[in-house]
Amino acid sequence: MGTKLLAIDTATEACSAALWIDGTVFEQHAHLPNRHSELLLPMIEEVLARGDITLGQLDAVAWGRGPGAFTGLRIGAAIAQGMAFGCDIPVVPVSSLHALAQRHKVPQVLVAIDARMEQVYWACYQREGDHMTVIGNERLTSPQDIAAPQEGRWLAVGSGWDRYLAEMKAVLSGVTVHHIAGCYPHAKQIAEIAALVYSRGGAVPAERAQPCYLRNRVVSAQPRVPEIGD
Repeated sequence: MGTKLLAIDTATEACSAALWIDGTVFEQHAHLPNRHSELLLPMIEEVLARGDITLGQLDAVAWGRGPGAFTGLRIGAAIAQGMAFGCDIPVVPVSSLHALAQRHKVPQVLVAIDARMEQVYWACYQREGDHMTVIGNERLTSPQDIAAPQEGRWLAVGSGWDRYLAEMKAVLSGVTVHHIAGCYPHAKQIAEIAALVYSRGGAVPAERAQPCYLRNRVVSAQPRVPEIGD
């Protein structure tokens, strides 16, 4: 049997888990805000059952490392790290922005996730074959400071666009924006990206399962992380 990866995402209002077995993907996804700790472990158990494998048979655990909601990112990182430590396997961190761009089979995607505090997390991606490649860096700015690296037609997705569509379209000179509302990262795309990273030797030790916030100051309260059997 080929590469076996478990992927999870809790970076936004959505929550999902996916199992990758050498290109075959089993996924569970739900959009139920503030219920990540309740939903994620049953989702994991479901996709493992559908793939007829156990945690001990996995090669790595991938997770949406952010940027995104602080509490969700900590839950995802803690669960990914705990499973990886328990199974003595590595982790594969995947950008939440990259995962959202990967969902769309178009040449150019401008992803923006609502960061609250009148800011957005955003990045630009272009398609190369089956995968998206980031152009420049992920950024945290006001909606009015978003920019495209080149003119042309861009697909705009993410909760940042859903909230600040008019403001961001107004500052993109020479750019045609096609907005699709209600798009969130999925663990399926995290698995796709992670499989490529893993094949290239890009997995890292479990202790490096740390969220990417982009913002220096984050809330200090720690969420309760569920355990298998809760």
